[in-house]
Amino acid sequence: MAGDRGRGRRTATVRFRITALASVAVAVVLVVTAVGLVAVQRRALTDSLDESLAAEARAIADDAAAPGGPGPDLDPPAIDDDAVAQVVVDGEVVEASRPDLRQQPLAPPPEGTTAVHTVDSVPGGDGAFRVASRRVASRRVERSDGAPAVVHVAAPLDDVAEATALLARSLALAVPAVTALLAALVWALAGRTLRPVEAIRGEVARIGATDLRRRVPEPPGDDEIARLARTMNAMLDRVEDAAERQRRFVDDASHELRTPLARVRAEIEVDLRHPGRADLAATHRSVLDETVGMQHLVDDLLHLARADTARETGGPAPDGGAAPARLDLLVAAEVRDARARAPVALDAPSLAPVTVAGDTAELRRAVANLLDNATRHARSHVVVALAADDGASSGTASDGTVGDGTVELAVEDDGPGVPADQAERIFERFARVDDARSAGDGGTGLGLAIAREIVERHGGRLTLDRHHRGGARFVMRLPGRRAGEAADRP
Repeated sequence: MAGDRGRGRRTATVRFRITALASVAVAVVLVVTAVGLVAVQRRALTDSLDESLAAEARAIADDAAAPGGPGPDLDPPAIDDDAVAQVVVDGEVVEASRPDLRQQPLAPPPEGTTAVHTVDSVPGGDGAFRVASRRVASRRVERSDGAPAVVHVAAPLDDVAEATALLARSLALAVPAVTALLAALVWALAGRTLRPVEAIRGEVARIGATDLRRRVPEPPGDDEIARLARTMNAMLDRVEDAAERQRRFVDDASHELRTPLARVRAEIEVDLRHPGRADLAATHRSVLDETVGMQHLVDDLLHLARADTARETGGPAPDGGAAPARLDLLVAAEVRDARARAPVALDAPSLAPVTVAGDTAELRRAVANLLDNATRHARSHVVVALAADDGASSGTASDGTVGDGTVELAVEDDGPGVPADQAERIFERFARVDDARSAGDGGTGLGLAIAREIVERHGGRLTLDRHHRGGARFVMRLPGRRAGEAADRP
């Protein structure tokens, strides 16, 4: 339970991290956007005010430039209730919209024709004002000796400040609210998205070594989680298949070892119970035969275990690396050895001189297993043939094997043969087809499996000729080339 709670916390942490990261990212974007929006709003309102002030200043300047000019009291600008105006000539206020504005100019004269700037305050006003100044070059004032006049028009910035502050307050409330709403949505969506992952995790946690048939739920669609679920189920299929093969392998190996041990024990117990009738020499021979058989079985099991390990880890072959090997000489030697112990005739009329790249001990074992299988199942004779295809005939054989540069070893017996539907099963470990090919003939059901494993590891193929009639014909094909010298004949 503690493990489940810990895993739940880890899932919640992922959910929290997703929500937190999304919320922080959105909050940063919203804050930056809000700050930019407030700045743009302030700038737009200020520019609008500046345009109004400039237009009013231009109108007053045009009026002041007319003959006679305006009177000493200007009309208040219509921009704002608190807007004011002045006409200044040579630093002296000659016209103003209010009497209290006649004491000093609102702003210094512009360096050019016009200028707009902000002043902290004006007489009779509160807060900052925006002032637009414009020269009236065409008007002449007698008491100023013809000095040009300057028009100042000012309006308060409080409307701009209030509008900007209102927008800022609105955004200050909207940004956290939107962020919180988004966080809630992300939290809900992340939980919904991770729910299938949690279901997959929970199902995987319930899968044990004795219950490999369970599968994780596969959500609909073709998104990443659905593909993850399908991949995990495919992996569980492979694990179940491997576990089932291992279980069968262990069961078969145990049976193969238990049977000779039971026979040995029975013979010894019989001799102990009836010492007067015991034939110790026969018992010794029988126990020795059973021991040799078990030794061969253990060797085969170790070879298969090493081969499986090498295949899974990508390591080297169980018994060494590859080197040039004269396959015809190797086959001839194995034929001589098999002929000496086989109860049937063994002929090798055609052994072409060929060379293959591989481990000699491994190839010898594969050939020996084929010969042993054939001599045990043959009724009267076994025929061995070795041929090389140098590419004289191009194309592909009927079974899909490319003929160019291949070596073919055929081992044929006149036994009961193999049913067509068992052509592949006989290469499985501990496979038994029928009574004719059973453990009673001395085989363990591993010879052909080991032979195929060796041949495939050398880049070749070992198959049963399904078109052969009157027995079984096994064909081993390896990449090779014709040797430069003739092979010794057995």
